[in-house]
Amino acid sequence: MFSPLQYSYAADDEYDTLPPLPPQMKAPPKKAAHLLDIPTGNNAWSTVLQQAEIRRRKRRQTTPEHPSRALFCLTLDNKLRRTCIKLVEWKPFEYLVLFTIFCNCAALALSKPLPFNDTTPTNSILEQIEYIFLAIFTLEAFLKIIAYGLCLHPNAYLRSGWNLLDFVIVVVGFLSVILVQYNVQGFDVKSLRAFRVIRPLKLVNGVPSLQIVLNSILRAMLPLLHIALLVLFVIIIYAIIGLELFCGKMHMTCYKNGTSILPRDVETRPCGEKGRKCPQGQECKDIGWEGPWYGIINFDNFGLSMLTVFQCITMEGWTSILYRMNDAIGREWAWIYFVSLIIIGSFFVMNLVLGVLSGEFSKEREKAKQRGDFQKLREIQLIDESFRNYMAWIRKAEIGNDTNDGAEHDAALDASGEAVKKERKLEAHCGWLCAKL
Repeated sequence: MFSPLQYSYAADDEYDTLPPLPPQMKAPPKKAAHLLDIPTGNNAWSTVLQQAEIRRRKRRQTTPEHPSRALFCLTLDNKLRRTCIKLVEWKPFEYLVLFTIFCNCAALALSKPLPFNDTTPTNSILEQIEYIFLAIFTLEAFLKIIAYGLCLHPNAYLRSGWNLLDFVIVVVGFLSVILVQYNVQGFDVKSLRAFRVIRPLKLVNGVPSLQIVLNSILRAMLPLLHIALLVLFVIIIYAIIGLELFCGKMHMTCYKNGTSILPRDVETRPCGEKGRKCPQGQECKDIGWEGPWYGIINFDNFGLSMLTVFQCITMEGWTSILYRMNDAIGREWAWIYFVSLIIIGSFFVMNLVLGVLSGEFSKEREKAKQRGDFQKLREIQLIDESFRNYMAWIRKAEIGNDTNDGAEHDAALDASGEAVKKERKLEAHCGWLCAKL
């Protein structure tokens, strides 16, 4: 490495006429210089240094999002904290946590709860493994608290909703263990153990795509509330119409002549003067039959009418309701009510829910992409700024060295040729290092 006070750089036009790299050395890409339009004399050399510095930063340098102090005493120079930062940002550690979550899900699936505190050999083994899972999750939370701080910094551990969920899971796990060990009377420990089923939600903290999906759902709550009001309005309107048209129409059915006995050999269905006719030996009358589906699906009152309309909007068995209504009042015009309800309520209104969720998901995915692009561009800008300051410092030092003694000017010009040669060698060496990195 040459000293900036011993060599001077050539003019700017000499930088533009540098020969190409040797054929065995691959030219570095100019992506960073192209994005930032770096006004330096040698864009190729600048790009090489930038890309090499980006790789070194990813491996060695702490990101600026880390607070300067954690837990009031651990600075960024603290060895313990730096070790924790490197460990929690180490990809194999993240994969280990994800693998532990999958194993915990498998253990929860294999567990067979039994009444009266009974157990099986499999359950006993799984209870022992549960302590291992709890220890790993506790270690993860402990390392992240040391690395990022607890709650007072903007990027602290508990400032993230997903980390807060992980912390609650760990605390609930410790409470269940403590209550089991001390055998606290009057408290059902099994009800607390039921909270272990939320542990699979820890996957959300380790999978960014799941975070995008859940954030989209949370952000869509307000638009979904507006759509829910629209759905409620449609249900109320059609419930009132159904109440006026079909109230008490589904209680007439066929009985044996002169009796109140329902026939056992056929399905009990509604009947009416303009609807289904009873077979020979039976008569259609209303003497207390509750109606089809045990009297739940009908239009006798406003509540049951809303329930019937809601079932039709979900398109779950709406054709069976239509057929039963045809049995009661005929086939002339009942279909108009149900078909219009399906078209308006299901095809249009309910599909608005999917539209809102799809739109919010697209917005959240675009925001995540923009955040990633901004972070990369910010790193490149920081490297470019450092490089420009370094070049300005070298030029300033050379100008000051040249003005000290006019007699040394000729020697400096002679040395500039050597500086250019060394610069070319340094550029080629940086290109080779970039390819290796």
